[in-house]
Amino acid sequence: MLRELVILRRNHIYWFVMILFPLLVLFFFTSLMDDGLPTSMPVGVVDLDNTSTTRALERRLDGFQMSHVVAHYPSVAEARRAVQRGEIYGFIYFPKGTTDNLLASRQPKISYYYTNTTLVAGALLMKDMKTISNLGSAAVGQATMRARGFTDQQIQAFLQPIRLDLHQIANPYTSYNSYLTTMMVPGMFLLFIFLISAYSLGTELKFSSSKKWLAMTDNRILVAIIGKFLPQTLIWLALVYGYQYYVFYVLQFPHLGSPWMLVILGLMQVLAAQGFGIFLFGLLPSLRLSMSVCSLWAVLSFSMVGSAFPVMGMDGPLQSLSWLFPLRHYYMIYQICVFNGYPLIDAWFHFAALSAFLLLPWLVLKKIKNAMLNYVYIP
Repeated sequence: MLRELVILRRNHIYWFVMILFPLLVLFFFTSLMDDGLPTSMPVGVVDLDNTSTTRALERRLDGFQMSHVVAHYPSVAEARRAVQRGEIYGFIYFPKGTTDNLLASRQPKISYYYTNTTLVAGALLMKDMKTISNLGSAAVGQATMRARGFTDQQIQAFLQPIRLDLHQIANPYTSYNSYLTTMMVPGMFLLFIFLISAYSLGTELKFSSSKKWLAMTDNRILVAIIGKFLPQTLIWLALVYGYQYYVFYVLQFPHLGSPWMLVILGLMQVLAAQGFGIFLFGLLPSLRLSMSVCSLWAVLSFSMVGSAFPVMGMDGPLQSLSWLFPLRHYYMIYQICVFNGYPLIDAWFHFAALSAFLLLPWLVLKKIKNAMLNYVYIP
């Protein structure tokens, strides 16, 4: 352990990968989505009717938190080209005669166009523009019924016969920060842990210090592995627990589970990632190959975790493959036990999977020892 602490102090790569980069990732993602949802996304208007009614609808659209009217266009073709150039995410089109047809109850057609190249922006703006189109017909209906002598209660019952009572469990504000940051930041931590674990073993071969390292433990590879990685484990745990305190108690991310669940989850996250990194080096006892596979596996984890595209919607082989990614099990335990507050027994299989990743190095200890004693480093 003392030898490893000296290596950590002298090699600046450890400082960058274990302290600087994780902190940059943490503050980058939490500040990037600080508002929870994207706001003031640019939209356009094509208003060929140009009446007080359509202008009122435009002002309401601009007043929404997520939409900001930045331009008016003379034609649909001009607005479409603005979308293609990336100047706006969508636009709403009021054809000539919209107000007259609306007042005469002739069902005018209001069109809205949005780009789904960016799924989040397209979905949110579609919701705003759809609301505006509904408000237009509701306003005319309200004025007509009030002129006929209906009371406000009767008008409300006619315009909205069923009142929705919406309850968004665990994330009532629909905050992207609450569920994306809590996947992206731990995923980046796992990437760094994978890489630094393989790097720590690979540099023993690269700098021809592996035999001296094993000689300090009388060639007991288990003692050597524990001594090498225990200081790193303590540093990673301090970083992970600092991240958890920052997002759950400073930024007040929703967490229904107990603080002890966070402690257990952070411990399993670090140990499973280190076990997986050591295992990959044991399979491929080469600094370059093992770090390449660690990078590939960590990057694929972001797609297989199931936060952007649900695993249940993937093909059968991909659903089976998702069990081989530590981030997937971390995310499921977080969702079940921290985000929704269910007991750990409901996520026991994912907990067992992380434990299996922790124990993987047992399968390759002899191969690692053989590599340290006999392999020659090849750049």
